[in-house]
Amino acid sequence: MWVDRRQLIVGSLAGAGLALADPLWAQAGFDAWLVGFRSRARKAGLRRATLDRALADARYLPKVIDLDRRQAEVAKPMQDYLASAASAARIRGGQRALRNHAQTLRRIENRTGVPGALVVAIWGMESSFGGFRGAQPVISVLATLAFDGRRAGRFEDELIAALKIIQQGQATASQMIGSHAGAMGHTQFMPSTYLAHAVDGTGDGSRDIWGEDPRDALASTAAYLKALGWQKGQPWGVEVSLPDGFDPGLTGRVLKRSRKDWTGLGLRLAGGGALPDHGKGGVILPAGPRGPAFLIWENFQVLKGYNYADSYVIGAGHLSDRIAGGGPIRSGFPDRPWGMTTDQRMELQRHLNAAGFNAGNPDGVIGEKGRAAIRAYEASRGLRETGVPTLALLDALK
Repeated sequence: MWVDRRQLIVGSLAGAGLALADPLWAQAGFDAWLVGFRSRARKAGLRRATLDRALADARYLPKVIDLDRRQAEVAKPMQDYLASAASAARIRGGQRALRNHAQTLRRIENRTGVPGALVVAIWGMESSFGGFRGAQPVISVLATLAFDGRRAGRFEDELIAALKIIQQGQATASQMIGSHAGAMGHTQFMPSTYLAHAVDGTGDGSRDIWGEDPRDALASTAAYLKALGWQKGQPWGVEVSLPDGFDPGLTGRVLKRSRKDWTGLGLRLAGGGALPDHGKGGVILPAGPRGPAFLIWENFQVLKGYNYADSYVIGAGHLSDRIAGGGPIRSGFPDRPWGMTTDQRMELQRHLNAAGFNAGNPDGVIGEKGRAAIRAYEASRGLRETGVPTLALLDALK
C-alpha cells in the first residue's frame, strides 16, 4: 500500500513538470505512469502484444531530462555554429558522399526537386554522414520525456508513433536507437515524421532509416522537404552586400520585396553581380548589420520545418553550397552582434518578455521572434517599426 501511494505522489509531481531528483522515486513514478499510458495507447490502436514486447525494457533515463533542460539554455554564436556546420572535414565528407551516392541522389532530385547536395548536407549535420546516429533507446527516451511532463503531450504522441512503427514491422524496439530527443536514423527523423513521410528508397519494400544503407533515409529526407513545399530550382538563400547607410529596419524574413526593389535599394550579390530572381524575398541579418546578410526565399522557411533554428537552416544551406563547390561566407562576424554584448541582448529579451512581448528564450540570439517582439513594442508606443535591437531600446525598457 505504501508503494502504491508513493507512486501516485511521484506520478502527480511528474505530471506537473517538477524535477525528480531521486532516481528511485522517479523510477517508481515512471512505472506508475506506464500503467496509465498503456491504457491510452490501447485506445490509439496499439495491440497489447505490441505494448508488452516494446515496453518490456522501457526505463526512466534521468540523463535525458538533464539534456532536455539544458539544450534550450545554450546558444552558440553564429560564427561558431557555422564553423562547425561547414567545417573542412564536413565539406570533404559531404563531397565524398555526393560522389559515392551520385546515382541515388540524382534519382532523388529528379523525383523531388531537392538538390542532392542539400540532402547530403542534412545527412552530415544530423549524423556525420551516418557516423553517429545516436546511442539512446528511443522508446525509453520518449517515455521519459512524456512522463517528465514539460512537453508531455508532444512526446506521448511521438511514443505512440514509435510503437506504431514497431507494430507495422518496420523496426524493433532494439533497432530504434537515436538521440536524447527521440530522433532516429541517418537523418534523425522523429517517429511521427517517419510515419508520415518515410519512403522506400531502395525498392525492397521497407523504409529502413536505421541500418547501414542510407538510401531510404536520404530519399525520405527529400520526400519530407518536398511535402513541406520545397520549390525546385530555388536556393535556400544567397549572401548579399548592403550599401553604406542601408536601413536595417527594412530587413526581416517577413518583409519581402522583389529583386527590382532590392536592387533599387543598392543590394548586390556578395562579391559582386546582380541578384537572382526567385520571386519576392526577405533579407536577414543573423549577426546584425555589420555581419553577413542573406536574401532568402520560401525554401528557407521549408528548411525551418526540419529544424526551426535560423542557425541550423543557414548552416545546412551553406554546407550544401560548399559541398556543391561554392565558396565561404564573405562577410566577417562582429564581436558584438547588433552592437551589444551577449548579456545585453539577453537582458533585452528578458525585458521584452516581461513587458508582454514574446522575444523567446533569453539566449542572446536576436532572431525573427525577437525582432517581431521589438516591432510589436515599437507599434505599441507609436514608434516606427524597425525590429532593430539597440542599447537605446534596452534603456527604454528598463
